[in-house]
Order: sequence, then C-alpha cells, then structure tokens
Amino acid sequence: MTLSLCLGLFASNSWAFSLDDVAAKAEKLAAEGYAAPQSNLPPVFRNMAFADYQQLRFRGDKALWHDEPTPFEVQFYHQGMHFNVPVRINEITANGVEKVRYNPDMFEFGKVEIDPAALENLGFAGFKVLYPLNKADKADELMTLLGASYFRVIGKDQVYGLSARGLAIDTALPTGEEFPRFREFWIERPEADRRNLVIYALLDSPRATGAYRMVVTPGKDSTVDVKARVYLREPVEKLGIGALTSMYLFGANQPSELLNYRPQLHDSEGLAIHTGADEWIWRPLNNPKRLAISSYAVENPRGFGLLQRTRDFSRYEDLDDRYELRPSGWVEPKGDWGKGRVELIEIPTPDETNDNIVAFWVPEKRPEPGEPLDFEYRLHFTMDEPALHDPKLAWVSQTRLSAGDVKQSNLIRQPDGSTALIVDFVGQNLAEMPADAPVSTRVSIGENAELVENNLRHNPVTDGWRLTLRLKVRDPKRPVELRAALVEGEKTLSETWSYQIPISE
Repeated sequence: MTLSLCLGLFASNSWAFSLDDVAAKAEKLAAEGYAAPQSNLPPVFRNMAFADYQQLRFRGDKALWHDEPTPFEVQFYHQGMHFNVPVRINEITANGVEKVRYNPDMFEFGKVEIDPAALENLGFAGFKVLYPLNKADKADELMTLLGASYFRVIGKDQVYGLSARGLAIDTALPTGEEFPRFREFWIERPEADRRNLVIYALLDSPRATGAYRMVVTPGKDSTVDVKARVYLREPVEKLGIGALTSMYLFGANQPSELLNYRPQLHDSEGLAIHTGADEWIWRPLNNPKRLAISSYAVENPRGFGLLQRTRDFSRYEDLDDRYELRPSGWVEPKGDWGKGRVELIEIPTPDETNDNIVAFWVPEKRPEPGEPLDFEYRLHFTMDEPALHDPKLAWVSQTRLSAGDVKQSNLIRQPDGSTALIVDFVGQNLAEMPADAPVSTRVSIGENAELVENNLRHNPVTDGWRLTLRLKVRDPKRPVELRAALVEGEKTLSETWSYQIPISE
C-alpha cells in the first residue's frame, strides 16, 4: 500500500460523530441543575398572530444542500409566537461539525413590518426535511420538527396528521405534564447515493435529558429508526416511550353532537397493540366528556400505534384537510422492552385544533437518576394498515354506535333504552370461510352494564362477520369496558376488540 493511499484512508476515517457524543452531553446535563431556556424574542414576534407567523416563509434557494448532489434539503422555521426559544442546529460533514447560522436573508416576511433591529440575535425554531416523495423533480415535505420534542413524518401520497414525540413525562397526572424539548440538533450531510437521513438530537427538561439518533427513510411508507439514551435528573412517576399524539373529534362510534356534513373527523381512529404473547388488540378512540385513561399490561410488546383504518373519502367528505390521507403511526420495538404497559389517554376537545389523544409505552421499572435508559424502535408512517397485522387474523374495519331497539310484531323498531355497538370484522381468513361456518364470539363486559344481545351474522358485502352487542348501562356516570373476538371452537379468528363506552353527562 502506498503512503498516499494510507494517508487518504486515515483522513477519510479520522473523524466521526455518533450517539455517544450526544449521550455524553446528555449525561453531563443530567448531573447539572436544570436551566430553563430564556426567550430572546422582541414583542413583534412574541405577540404575533398565527396568520402573521404563516407569512414568515423560508426562501427555498437558501435551503441546506439546495445545490448539493443529494435528494434531501433542509429548511428552517423562524422564531415567533410560542416558538420563542431558539434551537441550535448543526451540520455534520466529513470534516467535523459546523453550526448552521441564522440570517434574516433566509426568510421572506410578507406584509409583516419588521424593524431590522428586531432581527438581531435571533435563531431558528425548528426545521423541516424535503425529499422528492411523489415526483422525481419536486421536493416535498418529508419531516417537520417544531416545538418541544414533537416531529411529524409522511410517506408517498400522505398528508401530515399525527405527531411523534421524543419523550412524554407524567402525562395526564394531577401534578401536571412535563414537556421535554429538543434543544440542539446535528444533521448528517448525506452522500449523493444515500436514501436516508441521519439526525441527532439532545433532549432536555426539568427532570430528564436524552440523546437521540433518528434515521429517516422516505418511501411509500416512510420510517424513522430511533435509538435513544435517557437520563433522569429526578424521579418521575410516568415515563412515556415511543409517544404518539393525535386528534379524534368524532366518528362512526361517536357521531357529532352537532349537525356536520363530515361523517368522521379524526387524524387517528384507534389504538392497535401487538402483545409479546402474540395477541392483537384494537381499541377505537373516543372524544370523552372527561379525561379518560386506559391501560394495557404488556410484556415485551411487538408493536403499538394510533391507526387511521378508514381510507374512503366518502367517510370524511373533507376536501381541505383530507383525513383519509393521514398516516397511521406504528411503533415497532427493537429488542425486549420488558414488563410495562401501553397507555392510552383521551382528553375532551371541542374542535379539531387540539391534539387530544396520546399513546405510549410505560416501563414497569424506571431508571434511577443518573442511570441510563436505552431503547430502540422503528416508527412506521403508513396508509397500509392490513400490512401491519397478522394475515391469519381478521381485524375490525369499523365500530358503529347506535341507540338499541327491538323489532316489534308490526316490524317497527322500538328503542328500548339500550345501547348498541355494531362491529365489523374483515380479513382473508374470514373471506375464505363459508357463510354458514361455525363462527362464534368470545365476549366480556364490565360490571357496569348488562348484556341483552350478542348477535353474530355473516356480512356478504365485506365477506366478513358483523357483531351486534346490545347492552343496558347501569350507571351512565361510570364507563363501561367491553372486549370481543371471533372464534371457531378453541381457535381465535380475529384481533381482540376492546372498547370503552365513555361517561355521559
């Protein structure tokens, strides 16, 4: 080997950046007292209305790697409104790390009048990643990171819906939730032939710090491979890993109380869980009158997520927001996560502007302050929900809520004060069965209701089976828990439908 070749190899491998570099910063931060970030925004930005903030547009020709031989570009968000604390953003190259510096010339301010002095010493609120998802000659938004530890990702032909979060702390507890924030990012410049993007992030909050490595791979179903190491400054009561945040206003199982031309309005319609024991669970979402928390004890989960199963435009009828194109979010753990629970939190909301649904994994054993907690998972953003599931099992295609009634001798249906739930199961295994197959149900119901009808019939329209459960609620001020699955003898044919009839007031 020649001397020049040796020197070339040494130079190309003499520098590297890894999760350990960020973890060292996180561990050091955890050993120090928390310093709350201070806003540097002048009033013109701090008091800005949302419509004005939307006018602060990044100039496309100023994007990071705009003229580089890579399909990825990075654009930045200006500070404004409640995005009042700058985040540090760095670029990783073969030669080292360099801070991406804010320059007002990167932005157009529209009709908003800004004193040049107000632009001094500002920074970025976050950033977004562009990639030609749908057409080879057009860069589309692939990922956006703005606010706390939130980020959103889409695949081909999708529109933004639910969000992922780096970490959730004490969500829905009386003591109040803590929102960790990504305070610094490192973005690795990709080679020309590379089809994924590596992003590192440093998380900080009053009681936790963390180091994250996210590998974003665009495609029909975009994915994010997350590897993280978290340190606690102080004990926390509830640590939420693989957190997803979404919106559910109304749908087939909870129709709108107000007349609305849209039959359904939600970013996600249910929580799905694949347990370590190979059970599949489906829990339709609610917009409750009061805060509701549902918990599923699961050891070594194989996956969980908030899914948007309904894909027919006619079920939404919204030309502006296109809810049928919003992706499902699926968390696929890597390795054994041990004992814990998947928790679902449903928060009352009067409109679609509030994300009122949260789901995450809570480990049974929480780390002690200063002790590292390592975890890995892959996030899928998909519109192909059947591909997530075991093809040998049927799944729930819809849950519909109705007033219960009884057909009279004159064929008129008379309401009898009961509540009816109609659950449609579909799947290849059901489609291959004859209509007179000996399919039955396994149903359990909480003590707050009396089951008055359990009716299962073949559905020739879907080649599946329709379950009708009619029950009488004993105390409407208490929730009702139900579970149901299709069986043939001792063989389970479907996922487990799990539902909570929310409190009525």
